[in-house]
Amino acid sequence: MSVQFAGMTVEAVLGRWPFVEQFLAERGLAGVLDEPQADLEAVLPEQALIDLGAFVAEMEAFLGAGSQEVRELTIRGGRAKDGSPEPLAELTVRVGEVICIVGPTGSGKSRLLGDIEWVARGDTPTGRHVLINGEVPGDEWRFGSGPRLVAQLSQNMNFVMDLSVREFLTLHAESRQASEPAEKIERIWSWANELAGEPFAMDTPVTSLSGGQSRALMIADTAVLSASPVVLIDEIENAGIDRRQALDILVRQEKIVLMATHDPILALMGDRRVVIAGGAMQKVIEPSAQERANLDELKALDARLMELRRRLRAGERLDVI
Repeated sequence: MSVQFAGMTVEAVLGRWPFVEQFLAERGLAGVLDEPQADLEAVLPEQALIDLGAFVAEMEAFLGAGSQEVRELTIRGGRAKDGSPEPLAELTVRVGEVICIVGPTGSGKSRLLGDIEWVARGDTPTGRHVLINGEVPGDEWRFGSGPRLVAQLSQNMNFVMDLSVREFLTLHAESRQASEPAEKIERIWSWANELAGEPFAMDTPVTSLSGGQSRALMIADTAVLSASPVVLIDEIENAGIDRRQALDILVRQEKIVLMATHDPILALMGDRRVVIAGGAMQKVIEPSAQERANLDELKALDARLMELRRRLRAGERLDVI
């Protein structure tokens, strides 16, 4: 498969595919860049056009630019731990929604996230099926070299690379061939500092970030640079970050968010919550008007706790709370 450039100027091609500039430079064709209004097909040799078309197609597949738009995700129920059918036969989640997954420890919350990540086709212990836009997904979502369906933020995240925050973000932005990388890197760093509460500099080694700082950095990075349309989060309440703002950031970037949580604030902030027990989806609960009213009270209490944490970190006394 190859991309065609009929009627496109050099400027238009670069605007749509910024990585073309590097392709041209590496092949000694950088002079084409001096004619931004020229028709690309008129200034490039035929073989160079063929090679460029194939290269752009490969990059689109890798970056997800040419992949199917994910508007909704459907999980069809399988079986509980005892082999009985799941009471909740089907769950559909759409872009911009936050679905919370609640249940006791060991109930199967992480297994549900795992089924979604694997894009299950009845081939996991639960027998669930995952559909994309109401259809059985192609193999590219499971085995392709392009972007994965999900970006997962687990409970424990540790960096092993000896890079600064700036170097790490630059490396990721370059690998994604991001447009305006400097602006995106600055935005990720700024958002991560807002989430973490404990600021860190661009030249801070990623290996020295705290657990909360690491999680904040990866949430912001996922929101801005990840091509994955679905974000799975496992117990964000333990990360030591502003979890409400984290959800807001992800939703603003048009992600589907599914989150396993024990936090009543997060559970009530979600659009819906799925109750898990015995390895099965039991039911879906939509927050009632009374629950929403209770959420306001819980948020006020949480704000007080956040302020106490700030004072504690600052070395202040807590004689008066």
